[in-house]
Parts: sequence; C-alpha cells; structure tokens
Amino acid sequence: MAQVILESVTKIFPGGVQAVYGVDLHIADQEFLVLVGPSGCGKSTTLRMVAGLEEVTSGTIRIGDRIVNDVPPKNRDIAMVFQNYALYPHMSVYKNMAFGLKLRKVPKREIDEKVRSAARMLGIEGLLDRKPKALSGGQRQRVAVGRAIVRNPKAFLFDEPLSNLDAKLRVEMRAEIKKLHRRLQTTTIYVTHDQEEAMTLGDRVVVLKDGVVQQVNSPLNIYDYPVNRFVAGFVGTPPMNFLEGELVSENGATCFDEGADRIRLPADLGKRVSRYTGQPMVLGVRPENLSDRNEGGFAGEQNQLNVKVSVVEPLGDKMDVYMSTTAHEHLICRADSHSQIQEGQELPMYLDVSRVHIFEPGETGVNVSLTSDGADTGA
Repeated sequence: MAQVILESVTKIFPGGVQAVYGVDLHIADQEFLVLVGPSGCGKSTTLRMVAGLEEVTSGTIRIGDRIVNDVPPKNRDIAMVFQNYALYPHMSVYKNMAFGLKLRKVPKREIDEKVRSAARMLGIEGLLDRKPKALSGGQRQRVAVGRAIVRNPKAFLFDEPLSNLDAKLRVEMRAEIKKLHRRLQTTTIYVTHDQEEAMTLGDRVVVLKDGVVQQVNSPLNIYDYPVNRFVAGFVGTPPMNFLEGELVSENGATCFDEGADRIRLPADLGKRVSRYTGQPMVLGVRPENLSDRNEGGFAGEQNQLNVKVSVVEPLGDKMDVYMSTTAHEHLICRADSHSQIQEGQELPMYLDVSRVHIFEPGETGVNVSLTSDGADTGA
C-alpha cells in the first residue's frame, strides 16, 4: 500500500489534442479517491497515466516514494480493473485469477491460497472451474476484481468497472467494492461518469471538466459547497435549478430578481454577495430545497416563485415536479409523494433561502456565496 501523488500532470495526444491540464492530486495511503466527470473530461486518461498505459507529457507521478513516469506498467505494483473485465476467454476463473501470479513465478501453493482466499471473499468459490462465457456480468466483474486482489498491489485502479451492469447489480457491486476497500485498506483510484457512484464510494471526489480539476473534496462538501456552477449542476440528482437574473437592493436587503419574482436573500448571504448588486448573476437551488408548503425552512417573506406545473413523476416516497415561471421554463422540485401538486396547476413554490447559491454567469461561474476565508467551502 502507498500514497499516489500527481504533480502538474499533463497529457497532449499526437495532433496537439490536450486531454489533461496540470493535474495536482495527493491520494493518501489507504484512501478511496473517485475521479468523476462527463465523457471526454480526462478522467480515464489520468488513470491510464497512473497505470503506465499512457505516457505523461509533462509532470510527475509518484507511487509510494518512487517516481514512475518511465516505469513499465508491470513494474508499478498496481492492479487495474477495466470496464470490459478483460478476462482470458480460454481460461477458467481459477486460471484467470492466478495468471498474474504465475507470471511472477509465485509458488503454486501460495497461488492456490491467494486465489481461493479471494474467491471466498467475493463469493465465487463455486465458479473457479467455469470459463468467462458461462458467467453473468456481475460474476465476471467479481473475477476481474479477484484477479486484482490476489496481487496485493500498492494501489487498485478501477476504470468504470460497473458501467456494463444493470442498475440493480450496479448498486450491489458498489456496496461490495466499498466493503472490500474497508477490509483490504488498499489505496484506490476509481473512475466513473456516474456522480451517484462517486458520492457513495469516495472518501474524496475529484470533479473534472475538459481535463481541468474543478473541485476536490469529500462528497458531502462538494454537494453542499460546490465551488462553481459546473460542479453544482453535475453533482446531484435531479440536478440543481439555475435561475438567471440580477442582484438588487431593496429596503436595505439584497434580493435576487429572476425576471418574474424577487427572492430576498438571508442577511449573511446578502452581505457576502452585495458587491455584485446590479450585476447579472445566477441563483442555484436544489430540487429538494423547493416546496409547495410555506412552513419550516421554507417559511419566510419574499421567498417564493409563482410556477405552473407541467409534469409530475411519482417515485414512490418522493415525486419530481417539473414546472416553469414566466421567466424560466425548466425547474424541478423533489416533493413528498403525499403532496397534492397536480399537472397544469399554478401555485407558489417556496425556497429554503438558507440553502441557495449565487453564481457568476457562465458554465463554470464561481460560487460567490461561499465565505471569503473558505470556512464553508470544505476546501
């Protein structure tokens, strides 16, 4: 086991296409770090550079105390689990799991002990004589993970390992991987495009966009204190609502004018963002921070939007309500399933103004709601 450190790591492919821009990461020994972002954001390229499957254009990668930029993949003492499992079809499960150890000339008795121990851990002891074609997707993924475990590497690298599984199996395997990490305590770097997967698995999460790290923090801090509009919109299901408008001063308070309604900001937030008064800004509010009930955290003066409901989607204990104001067409509220909201209804929707964010305009507009000293940014 070991720490993994990336210092100013950049990747430029032939033809001048730059995939990764100066990534700096310090993955602590035994930490589970998740790289998340949309397709093409550079997360898999970053992982492959750590593995040695892609050359680093500039910067330094350390595994433990050793710089590995020029070290071949087989000598980096890491184990990688791929999206497509990468099992040898002509070999049994046992031989697939044993293959890497056999190449290292590990004694047969030790190989047998390691393979059977990993198989017990993963619940695949009864599959050791089967070929991959006789296995389900979940069983193949367990074999791929088992092949990594037997090597007892310094670090595990996972590249979208669950994306080929159905939704139910993904949830089950996610829990299995988390339990394995707690048991093995091996440094792990995990790549996914699924933000829910990232939030449930990672000790810390790295959000990437266009090869640039946007934010690194614990899942909860990223959710509660997104540093910019991209992070706020990417993390969370359903995604955060964004209202374009302007900050205005009214009766000594700072308000957000979204074109049809004015939202009065809490005094502390208003003070932090008052310097942007008169400028176009963006208000962000998560679907669960909207309610049709003017009570609890949603109660207050001048904290409502007048909306028209277009679609109601029941989800069991919750329901997603799609609606619009005269100024904004696409808003979502995650309401209680017992709410009486109906399609076509016009009603006031109340905001928990203590949970709103104010962003600068643009796709990666900075979250100016966060305190200047970083006290509530989770930095």
